[in-house]
Amino acid sequence: MRAVENMSVLVTGGGSGIGAGIAEHLCAAGARVTISGRRADKLAGVAEAIGERCRAVVGDVTVAADRAAMIAGAVDHGGGLDVLVNNAGNMYRGPLDELAEQELLDVFHTNVVGAMMLTQGALPHLVDARGAVVFLGSTHSQRAFPGASPYAATKGAVETLTGVLAAELGPMGVRVSCVRPGAVFTELNQRAGLFDDGEALARLEGLAPAHALGRIGTVAEIAEAVEYLARAEWTTGAVMTVDGGLALGVTNA
Repeated sequence: MRAVENMSVLVTGGGSGIGAGIAEHLCAAGARVTISGRRADKLAGVAEAIGERCRAVVGDVTVAADRAAMIAGAVDHGGGLDVLVNNAGNMYRGPLDELAEQELLDVFHTNVVGAMMLTQGALPHLVDARGAVVFLGSTHSQRAFPGASPYAATKGAVETLTGVLAAELGPMGVRVSCVRPGAVFTELNQRAGLFDDGEALARLEGLAPAHALGRIGTVAEIAEAVEYLARAEWTTGAVMTVDGGLALGVTNA
């Protein structure tokens, strides 16, 4: 297992939720983490709370110049780039007969295309470091939630991409894997049309009986899986399900 101490990590979507949790977890283990996202205030708050091992770079993964700035910031902060965590994501949902083409394109741009292009830009540094890429998938690719087809389609694409890039980049010494979280309370739930924290949390906790372990997850539990994939030197192409058994399809029927 590769040591975390002084590992240079870039985490997109690091201003809240799972991304912030990953940054906090890895910095506590000794990594130097650069977080990126579109909201300067959120990023600054996370970086300040974590301390000097965390640096914030404001940017949007769908903008080429912003992607370049993220990579440059991570290389400067960490003295190179060992791990890219493609966590930035957006949510768009609705019944098929109400979906808008531009919003579909937008969610694919953020969740899939932006992550691919950021990985492309980071590749020379990852090759130098014999590093790793970790994508964030979703149990939406395993269980059908009506109205969630746009988001589910993007996460299915990311999980397929994981295997293809693992095969393509393996000969270069770069590992590519994916964490597939289950129900975890984050801001992304509000983007699903849930307008406040209370409503979002209640909806997620209503899913608790569908988990074999009887509860929803935490961002810290997802961060642990990301750390493993960042460190495991003979693991690539893996899609690690961390969902408390949600994808098992547990039912009381």
